[in-house]
Amino acid sequence: MYSKVKIAGHPIHPMLIAYPVAGYTGTLVGFAVYAANGQQFWLNFAIALNIAGVGGALLAALPGLADWALGIPRGSAAKTVGLAHAALNIAALALFAISLGTYASHWNGPAKDATLGLALAAAGVACTISAGFLGWMLVQNYHIGVSLTRIQEGDEKVVQSVRLLRSHHGRAA
Repeated sequence: MYSKVKIAGHPIHPMLIAYPVAGYTGTLVGFAVYAANGQQFWLNFAIALNIAGVGGALLAALPGLADWALGIPRGSAAKTVGLAHAALNIAALALFAISLGTYASHWNGPAKDATLGLALAAAGVACTISAGFLGWMLVQNYHIGVSLTRIQEGDEKVVQSVRLLRSHHGRAA
């Protein structure tokens, strides 16, 4: 429900999010091992996975933005959660982009201290985990990207009507 960018009825955004999550996690691991042993291989590992993570994030963001902008009803709690989800993902993307800009020129050496990369990657992974929590909330609580049966769709409309009535009467939905 609500997803606007699909392949064979399946929303594309959740298909793509594994790439930045894996790339970002690998970047953090690469920086941690590089900080511990100073071997250029691990810095290159971190740089390569940082490229994959940033590229994957940009790719996953496109259908995510379309789903948020065109699929989720205005004024809904899901719209607000989706915005927070996007903001955390943008923060993670910015942290990893800064890291990439700082370290990419050191592919062939000279060795560079890993402290900044480790800090940026750790903060970026924390943002990604938080964004993932909100993304799952969108699926679990608001059924974003979930195909519902006709009966479930009817039930969903009833739930949304009750939430709307409660919000108009000053109570939390």
